[in-house]
Amino acid sequence: MKFTRHKLVTIYQEGPDLLTAHGVLEDDLYGLEIDLTLSISDLEITKIKGQWNRAENAECVRGIPFLQEAVGFRMGEGFTARVQKVIGRKACRHFADILLETCYTVREAAYLIRGERAQGQAQVGLNSRETATSVPGQAKRVEIPEQNRAGGMISPPQSGKGRKTDELVIDLHVHSFPASSCSSVSVEALIEEAQKIGLDGFCLTEHNHLWNPQTIADLRRKTGFLILRGNEITTDQGDILVFGLEKDIQGIISLEALRSEVSRAGGFMIAAHPFRGFLTFGIGQLGLTAEKAMERPLWKGVDALEVLNSKVTEKENALAAQVAMGLKKPATGGSDAHSTAALGIYATRFFRPIEDEKGLIAALQTGNFQPLAYRKEQQERDGVHGTTD
Repeated sequence: MKFTRHKLVTIYQEGPDLLTAHGVLEDDLYGLEIDLTLSISDLEITKIKGQWNRAENAECVRGIPFLQEAVGFRMGEGFTARVQKVIGRKACRHFADILLETCYTVREAAYLIRGERAQGQAQVGLNSRETATSVPGQAKRVEIPEQNRAGGMISPPQSGKGRKTDELVIDLHVHSFPASSCSSVSVEALIEEAQKIGLDGFCLTEHNHLWNPQTIADLRRKTGFLILRGNEITTDQGDILVFGLEKDIQGIISLEALRSEVSRAGGFMIAAHPFRGFLTFGIGQLGLTAEKAMERPLWKGVDALEVLNSKVTEKENALAAQVAMGLKKPATGGSDAHSTAALGIYATRFFRPIEDEKGLIAALQTGNFQPLAYRKEQQERDGVHGTTD
């Protein structure tokens, strides 16, 4: 039996400061939809409506009225936890999931619109009720340009061959519960799954949460598995994966300020899913070419781009890869896992020993690494066909 889950978000721009969004969550067991209206300027939910198409039981439908408690919520510090606590408990966790996915996509669209205006460029060319889609439920194969940085190349996966002894494959983008309230999987379950699928290690990059170094060191010793610390920090230019910064940053920080902090610490910054939601309106309507995308000020503040991420569309990953190639910036891969099923869908292959965060940063700073579709590579090597849901 095969279990599938699909998520779809459609966004409309209704006015200068108004976005409406329609989110759908559908799988073999249930189906539900949600409609939201949010302001572009402060990302406040002003209207919400939900409906069940197929519910697991009668209790599910009774939770719909509690969705109204999200009216007035603003995206910012504590937003995810608040949605999980209020909507997840009173309505249901499925409505909390699709509400968060929809809001994240709206946020990226708002970033794009506000960024265009701030730079004095032409406003986003959207007709009234112009539609677009994003956030598929499955990861798809993405063709990655064969350049990582100046003088470096991305080699294709070694299908059908065992891994070389001097190679390490690490998932650089992983979330666990309860450190990241949007995740549904414990660190222990992630370690078990990583060992099962043959990953060499993964990085815990929680949202605005910094793991205690001793806790992680104890876990490494206890399990004999390479667990590394990072952080996913929200900036005014988007989400950034940060490694080597011991300062616990909460809320939204300017990219410039974060860059200053990380540089002083000798750390490394990766633009996470840099085009998530940017192609929501459709590349034809936006006219968003790789050349135009390269003009974003974000790139000056980061050391690398995440070009393989399982939570975005194939086109968004491909655009990130094109921009990385054009800017001669290193490219990484990470699953952005919130469950064991997503762990290792994408990862990064390194070519030197890594034993701790210091070793990881040293490896990142060399630029000698490559993104890869790890689960697909393993399936091809083992002669297994199909997709990872």
